[in-house]
Amino acid sequence: MGVAERQEKLRSRMAVEGVDAVLVSNLTNVRYLTEFAGSNGYVFITKDATRFFTDGRYATQAAGMVKGAEVIISPSHGALVEELNRLTKTNKVARVGYEATHVTVASRGATWEPPPGLDKVMGYFEEAELVATQGWIEELRKVKDSDEIASIRAAAQMGDEGFAYILDRIKPGVREIDLALELEFHLRSMGSEGVSFDPIVAAAERSALPHARPSERVVERGRYLLLDFGCVVNGYCSDMTRTVVIGPVDDRHRQVYETVLASQMAGIEAAGPGVSGGDVDKVSRGVISKAGYPEAFMHGLGHGVGLDIHEAPSLKTGFADQLAPGHVITIEPGAYFEGWGGVRVEDLAVVTEDGLEVLSKAPKDLIVL
Repeated sequence: MGVAERQEKLRSRMAVEGVDAVLVSNLTNVRYLTEFAGSNGYVFITKDATRFFTDGRYATQAAGMVKGAEVIISPSHGALVEELNRLTKTNKVARVGYEATHVTVASRGATWEPPPGLDKVMGYFEEAELVATQGWIEELRKVKDSDEIASIRAAAQMGDEGFAYILDRIKPGVREIDLALELEFHLRSMGSEGVSFDPIVAAAERSALPHARPSERVVERGRYLLLDFGCVVNGYCSDMTRTVVIGPVDDRHRQVYETVLASQMAGIEAAGPGVSGGDVDKVSRGVISKAGYPEAFMHGLGHGVGLDIHEAPSLKTGFADQLAPGHVITIEPGAYFEGWGGVRVEDLAVVTEDGLEVLSKAPKDLIVL
């Protein structure tokens, strides 16, 4: 599905909602609709045309990168406003959708009436009615096409290679921050455009912090080390977590690890088209609850991955949205014990017509270094 088809799907939503045009300002959505990857860009899509706006810094980049849209260079914000107003008048645009989440009024609700003057604060339209929208493009992004999946698959493979590389450099006394730096450098040297998020490297008792930031804490014998990281290929992210033990290993280490791994495998088995994210979470969570420590699993089972590291769909308790072919998701149960340590095992996977294809290939059996 190229940008032309993505734009047509958005136009179909516009028609259903009775909107004549949409101004896209979320840069991730701008990239999805045009493939532009710079830091300043807007897409103005009407019933029969797509226009991309940026400033002079990106004139050359936009000419070579933007697909499916007329490129318009606006030397100033005032010029952008003037051109948008001209387009709304010449195209007889009466209702313009804007991304409410991006302009931080979403909490007031999609049907909330903007107060007088908000259109001037946004600075775009004088005569058209503003219509708050939420999630229109994000809903389209949930289902990945073959090109998107190929990029995510390549990013996942890079992550597997990165894990193999860093395993050989883990030893007692090395600092978390040094491992994180070396891992990121290696991922970039392999061709990753960057990291999909700041790597998590958490040693010993800090492995019980689900979102630990690398510190000067050193790796210790007889303790866990948790690594959570991802790569970026063509703008698309990967995400994986592995937890290892620096030997010697005791029975508790093995028992907790095997429980979390069993939980993760149960989630993979349960996931597939037509199954809700909440139901998959329930299956996986049940394994850890049955082991006797339900409170140790303190986050959702997984999330969608694409141009953003966290996007729809969500695998959490109570989420009724069903998985569908083309959804790319994580399955990442964990068990965390304050002051002692924690385990998380995470794979990236794509929902297929008949189940789930796991993209992460790094070994998952307990690794004792």
